[in-house]
Amino acid sequence: MRRLITLSYRNPDLPPFSVEFAGRRRRVLDLPLIAWLTLIWVLLWSTLTWANVVTGVVVAVTLCLAFPLPQVDLGLRLHPWGIIRLATYLLYDMYTSGVKVTRQIFADRPHRPAVIGVPLRCRSDLMLAATAVSVSNVPGGSVVEVRRATATLFLHVLDADRPEQLEAARAQVWKLEELTVRAFGTREEIGRVSEPPPPLPGSDVGEEES
Repeated sequence: MRRLITLSYRNPDLPPFSVEFAGRRRRVLDLPLIAWLTLIWVLLWSTLTWANVVTGVVVAVTLCLAFPLPQVDLGLRLHPWGIIRLATYLLYDMYTSGVKVTRQIFADRPHRPAVIGVPLRCRSDLMLAATAVSVSNVPGGSVVEVRRATATLFLHVLDADRPEQLEAARAQVWKLEELTVRAFGTREEIGRVSEPPPPLPGSDVGEEES
């Protein structure tokens, strides 16, 4: 028997926090949009009462059913356990990287910075941006460019004295990519980050003397 109402957590093809109504014409209600329209309705009446809230919900649902917006899937999925893992790793990595950067500042020997290219496994704009934000939140490295055509992050690292340090920086980016995708990505993207990292181009590394 076909379901008359389907929630987004039962159908991964639906946008997050949405409800699908079966019928001759498919209708999908975006719950955050309903909440936003209800808030605007209450603000227009300038009075927070149960009557205004209920009326706002009815008006918002009616508008969304009568004038449906084209379905746009940004590729965002919310995985609670993945979000917890990402947040925990970022907090831990920010602390340890902060300690490492502090030691580098007070060290007597000079350090050799570098700009390295790290090709990612996912090519969607959302995952590229989310991974770049995650990487930028960790001290010791900053994203200087995101090349969308090749899904490559160009990262400025402070410590590049030895090749293994560059490899460690790339490994950290790939780890953050995997955690970010497992927190917000689709099934297909999660499958991609389960594979080995892509090979490195031969001319994507540029170093600068300190």
